Amino acid sequence: MKLLTDLFSTDYGLMSISGIVFMLGMGVFFLRYFKRKIAEDTAAAEAANGK
Repeated sequence: MKLLTDLFSTDYGLMSISGIVFMLGMGVFFLRYFKRKIAEDTAAAEAANGK
């Protein structure tokens, strides 16, 4: 219980949470971004090859 109290009530705990949330958000953003770019590139390659 002390762990959760420290995590949510101290400055270093809140910075840890914000860092973790930021990194997870970056991961989601890059995953969606790369999937979209791969799909666009695949469609462009298929259009160029006449498929």
